[in-house]
Amino acid sequence: MPRSVNSVASRKRRKKILKAAKGYFGARSNVYTVAKNAVEKGLTYAYRDRRNKKRAFRRLWIARINAGARQHGISYSRFMHALKEENIDLNRKVLADLAMNHPDTFKAIVDQVKK
Repeated sequence: MPRSVNSVASRKRRKKILKAAKGYFGARSNVYTVAKNAVEKGLTYAYRDRRNKKRAFRRLWIARINAGARQHGISYSRFMHALKEENIDLNRKVLADLAMNHPDTFKAIVDQVKK
């Protein structure tokens, strides 16, 4: 009995990889074996950097809150501690947005925790 090869599934698998490699430079976009390596590496970077993005944004928010707090004469760490003491539950993302785009509201929060 002859060996059966499922060429439909094989072609679909290869096309999926080549479609994901669309736009890559040179052989990475049209040679299957090279494209497969490039796509796998790209997916690895994507997985890693979805986590790194969260770190980077947190660092940015902290820098913005620190800058806003220091304009009103208080350091970041003292400001965050005072927020916890006053039971003001605003996360860093919201605080950074207030510090950047609504300085008067941020000043009101700083005054609330300074007293």
